Amino acid sequence: MSDMTREQAIKKIAGIVRDVKFAMLTVVNEEGHLHAHPMTTQQTEFDGDIWFIGSRSSHQVQHMRARPQVNVSYSDPKAGVYVSVNGTAEMVEDRAKLDELWSDFYKAYFEGGKEDPDIQLIKIQAHGAEYWESDGKLKTLFKMARSTVTGQTDPTGKNETVKL
Repeated sequence: MSDMTREQAIKKIAGIVRDVKFAMLTVVNEEGHLHAHPMTTQQTEFDGDIWFIGSRSSHQVQHMRARPQVNVSYSDPKAGVYVSVNGTAEMVEDRAKLDELWSDFYKAYFEGGKEDPDIQLIKIQAHGAEYWESDGKLKTLFKMARSTVTGQTDPTGKNETVKL
């Protein structure tokens, strides 16, 4: 566990995920199984909360309503960064936030545009995160993977767990 303050941890995670375009949001379904979906990363600075725009009628949103514990994963192999954030999902109705997050990209998913009644804002309150950093070179990534399998320490990368 890192000795970072909450503010330092948030700043660190924000710096890593800033340019990652897509995240994987993992929910727990009615059978207790984990199920992941790709989600578009919002162009807002990570401040301890993660926001997504989803479909109110989707299984994913229904699962989060019933079981709000989720995980959001980011990866940018070219940059050599990986982040896993655990938290609690909340379904939010907030027109000002929707206006802030909305882009024309979403018109492909919501026939009624920003007025579509199926739009659901999803707020993930982060509780903790783990991140990995390396130089992004294939040789380094191979060494990190090998160290994970063998249990040996990896001197070429950085791995931290932070409480948010």
